[in-house]
This record gives sequence, C-alpha cells and structure tokens, in this order.
Amino acid sequence: MSEIIVATQNAGKVAEFKAALNGLPYKVLSLADLGKFPEAPEQGETFAENACSKAKFYARLTGKLCLADDSGLEVDYLKGEPGVYSARYAGEYASDQDNNEKLLEHLIGVPPEKRTARFRCVLVLADAEKLWYTADGTVEGIILTEARGNSGFGYDPLLFVPEMDRTLAEMSPAEKNQISHRGRALKKLVMQLADQEK
Repeated sequence: MSEIIVATQNAGKVAEFKAALNGLPYKVLSLADLGKFPEAPEQGETFAENACSKAKFYARLTGKLCLADDSGLEVDYLKGEPGVYSARYAGEYASDQDNNEKLLEHLIGVPPEKRTARFRCVLVLADAEKLWYTADGTVEGIILTEARGNSGFGYDPLLFVPEMDRTLAEMSPAEKNQISHRGRALKKLVMQLADQEK
C-alpha cells in the first residue's frame, strides 16, 4: 500500500484528510508520524504556489508522496486581501482576533452587498520530482460587521454563508466539512485518485 504524507503539523487537518481518503488504497500519515521537520517556507503569491512548494519541500525531506494545502480568505472589496497573508494579516504572530479586527477595520462603512468574500483552498499532491494532482475548492459568503458563533477558527465567525443561513463558526464540524473550501477540494482530489485506481 502506497503512503501519503499529509504535509502539516495540524492534527485536526490530518484527521480531516485521513477521513476523506479512507477507502482508497493509501496509508495516510502525518509529518509527526515521521519525526520533526522544519516549517516549509511560504513565499508564493498564490495559494497554488504555496501548496506546491510545501508539497515538494516535504516530499524531498521524506522521500514520500506528500499532500499539502494552502488556503485563506479573499475579500472582493479589498481586491482579494488578505489572501495568502490570511494567517498573518495583522502581523507575523497575530492571533485570530487580531486578524479579524484588522479585517473589520478595513471594511468599516462598506455596505453588505460589497462585502462578498470566499474561503479558497488549493491542494497539491506531489513527490520530489513532479506534481501528481491539484484540486481547489471555495465557499462563498459575506463578511459580517461582527463575529457570530464559537466553532471553527480564523475568520470563520465573520464569514456568513447564505446557503446555510449562518456563519461557519455557527456550524457543527460535520456541517462545515460538507461545504467548506477544504472539504470541496478534498472531494475533487479523492475523485482524481479513485479514477486513477480504476
């Protein structure tokens, strides 16, 4: 059975990826299963560039097939910001609250119809030599003027998703996984891997 290394230190993300790939002929491991590794540099200008460099970085270090993702929030009024800087929007060591506050400051006085935004995720499966597959997913919404909900993390309390009539932070983990950007990207990736096995 081939192995896929999930290129993240985030245990929640690893569990999500393992669940999505369950049923395919791959043994899914995390970086933590193999030892300690340095953080992959993220210097790309797009989610795809960052996910690709991350997958190849860890594929070279482990000698195995690696699955990496990069994701973030794109706000139309802010011309796609915070984008690849979502996690460090308010500074290198910013908390979720710091980032949320900075985003709300930038949108003061902006009417609801101009507060459209989306979470975007790009997944890349690669070995040290080449890309195997890429997949992306988005969830569309509107940035509220104040946080709502206690689940999730990051900008989840601010992104109201009309199709669900609540924010991502007001959804259960199962509901969020059904419609989330990462969940949608994972479904596409699983389809590509399943097709390959036919």
